[in-house]
Amino acid sequence: MISKRLRSRSKLHRRVAGLMALAIALLGMGVLYSLMLPDPQTAHAQPDSVAVREGEQVYNTTCITCHGANLEGQRGRGPSLIGVGEAAVYFQTETGRMPAQQQGSQMDEKPRVLTSDEIEKLMAFVQSRGGGVTLPEEHGGELVGTNPARGGELFRLNCASCHNFTGRGGALSSGKSAPALDDTSEDVMYAAMLSGPESMPRFSERQLSPEEKKDIIAYVKSVTNGNNNPGGDPIGGLGPQSEGLIAFIVGMAALVGITLWIGAKA
Repeated sequence: MISKRLRSRSKLHRRVAGLMALAIALLGMGVLYSLMLPDPQTAHAQPDSVAVREGEQVYNTTCITCHGANLEGQRGRGPSLIGVGEAAVYFQTETGRMPAQQQGSQMDEKPRVLTSDEIEKLMAFVQSRGGGVTLPEEHGGELVGTNPARGGELFRLNCASCHNFTGRGGALSSGKSAPALDDTSEDVMYAAMLSGPESMPRFSERQLSPEEKKDIIAYVKSVTNGNNNPGGDPIGGLGPQSEGLIAFIVGMAALVGITLWIGAKA
């Protein structure tokens, strides 16, 4: 009888000890979790930076007439700029296409109207209204890749149909044209590939990685610097177009000459 009581007490003691150990373990885990838990994040309205506020002033002065007070666009005047990103703003303003002087089938490049500081502030303002594609941290020569051969392959595959395989540009449909790339800066070319202005497609990182974009720029620089003519006279750098025209003229002259010779013999 006594042994049964002792066994029951020992079982009770073991259960109590187990429960106490579990409670201590849970308490310790709770303490550790509370210590490691980061402070709760609360939403705070961030005030507009100085650049954004000043960029809004630039927008109201130069862009609001065509693109609307809230960047929503104006029918028949200008598209919405919500979400276009700073890359599109940089390309359009750096090349002088914007602000536009008049409506047309496309906005041609002209001397830049805004200063570099105004462009930076306008980029910050538009970027703050919907986000969008941003420019890389590299600038200028940092955007030139190390593999122009691969860049040439990518250029011929993605760009040559409009810009010509030597970057001299060409005519498109509906009164549009692809510009020549001779004097185009590295930053502008990279921004164009990111933003896809007008008839140009937008190349995401899935289509062209940053390294591939840089290699394309390296290729364009190699064929527009005037030092890539191993075959002799570049004939304006138009490639097979000019050669084909010369072949046609020479061939037609030969046919006319042969025809006259045969007629004289007859």
